[in-house]
Amino acid sequence: MNDRTLKYVFGLISSLLLIGLLYKILKLPGEVILPGYFLGGMLLLGVLLSCLIITAVLKLIFKRNTFLTLFSIVTTVAFAASHYYLYSPTLKIVVPKGYIGSVTLVLSNVDENILTVDTNGIGYINQWTFKKTYTTPVVIDNEGNGLNDQCVGFNRSTFWAKGYSTSTEHPDRIHHLSFEIVSKDKTAQKRYDSKDLTQLVDTAKLPRRK
Repeated sequence: MNDRTLKYVFGLISSLLLIGLLYKILKLPGEVILPGYFLGGMLLLGVLLSCLIITAVLKLIFKRNTFLTLFSIVTTVAFAASHYYLYSPTLKIVVPKGYIGSVTLVLSNVDENILTVDTNGIGYINQWTFKKTYTTPVVIDNEGNGLNDQCVGFNRSTFWAKGYSTSTEHPDRIHHLSFEIVSKDKTAQKRYDSKDLTQLVDTAKLPRRK
């Protein structure tokens, strides 16, 4: 391909990836003080500055290509990597029919996530899922009825509450993600019942102590 063709092809791909990246940034969960879109915006700014520096170096090597062509190629690679970095799986969680209360996904040693929760609302997820998950899940009961209208997240910017439990019997922290399912006539309320996970989880599925 000549320089002009490369510029248009990678320019189009880079633009599409940027649009998708901006959408993901708007969906990012916030931290204690800063909103998610601010943190994502700072990440994007850092990526763009890095791309400018890399492009300037490449321009010294590939003198026949224009700066814009090289920048389009570099941003395509960088934006694709950013998409992977910000990727979050959309989990499909199955709860018992009529279940009301907190749904807790415990960090465990399982290879495949166990997303059909038990009567205590407890399921098990692996390390990768625990680290990457922030998007709102699809929640149904065991008869296939959708329950997302009854799901209440931690706050407006962060759906999943992240925490841990511990006790003298289980000195290692039991890390987990959670949200609430409320009754249809009380969808504005959330209970966040306190559960002693150390008495409810399958300890055989917990990560081994290092």
